[in-house]
Amino acid sequence: MSFEEEWAGLKADAAARMRLNSAPGRDPDASPTGADLVAYDDELGRIGHLAYLLHNNLKADGKHAGSTTEAAGTSLNSDGFETGKALTSAGTAWTKQVGALLSACAHISNHLDYTKASKKKDDDWVVAQLSVSKISGYYDVPGRDEGRAVPRPQGPVI
Repeated sequence: MSFEEEWAGLKADAAARMRLNSAPGRDPDASPTGADLVAYDDELGRIGHLAYLLHNNLKADGKHAGSTTEAAGTSLNSDGFETGKALTSAGTAWTKQVGALLSACAHISNHLDYTKASKKKDDDWVVAQLSVSKISGYYDVPGRDEGRAVPRPQGPVI
């Protein structure tokens, strides 16, 4: 059985086991190249960079009116206006929402960096494993009971 046949069988088994709530299976013709996962480094880099820029801009601009809003809310509240409490509450909610958005932007940027590095490491491991299996196929490796034979090359020697 060739690697491609074995790989196709394993993918089919995994796809059959991974159907959740009768969700439709992946269409093998959905990708123009037929690849399982297509992620281009330049696209990931662009998204990560935009998340980074949004984080930096929001960090500065998201707190732009914070001190003014707090001062106005405190002043209105001390003058006996209920609007002061509402304004202070709105300012607190705004600060929490900006913090959540900052955290999300940082998470997106960091996760894309991690994913890119992790996928490269996985791909390098697969390439190394395939290379080793191809190389070892060219040599006769004696068993434990056999004598120590010199491996003989089969195929082209470079």
